[in-house]
Amino acid sequence: MSGKASAADPAEYIKKPQSESAAKNGEASDEEPEPVRFSPEEEAELLDESNTHKTEANTLFSSGKYDAAISKYDEAVAVCPNYLDFELAVLKSNVSACYLKLQEWKDANTAATAALGKLDKLESRLAEEEKAAAEAKKQEEEEVEDEIISAGAEKAGPAIPADEKEDPAQVARDKKREDIKRIRYKALIRRARARSEEGGWTNLTGAEEDYKLLAKMDNITPVDRKLVQQQLKSLPARVNEAKEKETAEMWGKLKDLGNGILKPFGLSTDQFQMVQDPKTGGYSMNFKSN
Repeated sequence: MSGKASAADPAEYIKKPQSESAAKNGEASDEEPEPVRFSPEEEAELLDESNTHKTEANTLFSSGKYDAAISKYDEAVAVCPNYLDFELAVLKSNVSACYLKLQEWKDANTAATAALGKLDKLESRLAEEEKAAAEAKKQEEEEVEDEIISAGAEKAGPAIPADEKEDPAQVARDKKREDIKRIRYKALIRRARARSEEGGWTNLTGAEEDYKLLAKMDNITPVDRKLVQQQLKSLPARVNEAKEKETAEMWGKLKDLGNGILKPFGLSTDQFQMVQDPKTGGYSMNFKSN
């Protein structure tokens, strides 16, 4: 369709103007570029197209066609406006689920992390909106207190307290927070599994952190809660084992490097002793005399 909007059509970002002082000093602005926002009509059209791809991807996933599902989810991401963080988080979380089925742990981890990043960004924006709303409400209440109450107003019926009135904007934010919590749970448990399966000191440490977060969530299913508890029991030993293994490998590589440097001088690392400080955990090197 001619004139059809695309998430990648105009430049994806427009730069915010630099501050006057930064411009004068020739300094680059540290502010992130502001994403382009489409008109309501264009946004609805793009979101509708994205949801169509998403529905097809869901069907492919249910049929066990995980590679094809990933391709469709990627198409959904490509046309979804890049400022719709919640919708993008859902898509990335679904991509992570596909990679888990394919046992491609690294990609599953990456996709789930991207989903969680979008949710963090959205929660930060909601917090800013709530702060602004609270400040506006406080200012409004202060202005009301400063008004002169007319004689007729004193005889009027009692007004409904402001805190008892339902704020539609706050209701919408509360609903969005519940949605965020639901998707965060899915993305977090997918990333935790991906990290645990991929292994390695960093991944296992991250998996343990994820499972600790999941243990604190109140919307986790009984089956998943049991899994989380099992993982939290087994992971500490796996983390320590991976740490010792990778530390030994690191020292081995350093020893090889050191031997290459010391060889021209008729020395080797065997003539040096690494001593660990029990208090700090740090190491010092001592020369072993014959």
